[in-house]
This record gives sequence, structure tokens and C-alpha cells, in this order.
Amino acid sequence: MSDGATDTPYAGAFAGNEHRFAIRVYFEDTDAAGIVYYANYLKFMERARSDMLRAIGIDQRGALDAGEGVYVVAEARIKYRRPAKLEDGLVIVSHLEALGAASATIHQRVMRGEEMLADATIVAAFLSPDGRPKRQPKAWLDLFKPLLKGENEENQS
Repeated sequence: MSDGATDTPYAGAFAGNEHRFAIRVYFEDTDAAGIVYYANYLKFMERARSDMLRAIGIDQRGALDAGEGVYVVAEARIKYRRPAKLEDGLVIVSHLEALGAASATIHQRVMRGEEMLADATIVAAFLSPDGRPKRQPKAWLDLFKPLLKGENEENQS
């Protein structure tokens, strides 16, 4: 019999305006040398971004099912600095850098303790069901804005 807590998927959390999402490197994430395959960093960051959106109250599945639209990665810039290895505990730190009418720019860092392993900027575009850029729902923009405001307040102090 389960106590419920062990059956609940892991969720990251915010520390200020940064979202933190912890993962462990499993064998399936690595190559024959036990080093994380480069494309898997993008998977780790995707999970962290999806969790960040969920944490602020954005229902991507609901928008998709309702035919409103969906986010897609329009641009990804990544700099690999050090390799992650089998069994490493990593934290993907994400924060909103910019917000447009139809896009969000999110800066992400893959960290092993204090060591940065990868540094990326992702531009997610909101698209209509027919694949054209579309304004994000106003309610979503309102959910995003405090994340930008928190960053601006820190920079002003």
C-alpha cells in the first residue's frame, strides 16, 4: 500500500525568481564512457521548463486540448562547459529573461553543485494549432510578469 507521497511525480520549486529542478543522471543518459550525451542536456532543460510553467500555473495540456496553441522551441543556444557523468546529481536552474507577445526567452544552467556544466538560452514561441505564431494567453503573460519583476527589483537594489 502506498502513502501517496511516493507516487507523486517530483516537482521543482522557485527560489526567488529562479526555478530549480533536480535530476539524477542515469545509465540511459550516458554514452559508453559514462558521460551524458550532449542532446540529453536539452531533454533535462525541457523537463525543467515544463515544470517551471506548471509551477506558475500554466496549463500547457489544457491549452493544447482546447486548441488554443502550444509552445515550441524556436531557438536554442547552448554552451557545454563540463561533462556530467553517471550518477551525478544535477540541478537545472531556469529564469525568465524576456517576455514577448508570442514568445518567452528562458535562461537555463545545468549545475553540479556550484559547477556550471551547461549554459543555455531558449526562445519558446507560442504557436496556433496551424503552426503560426500567436499571442500568448493574457492570463499566462500575467503569470510570467512577476518573474520579470523580481529580476528587475534585484537589479535595482
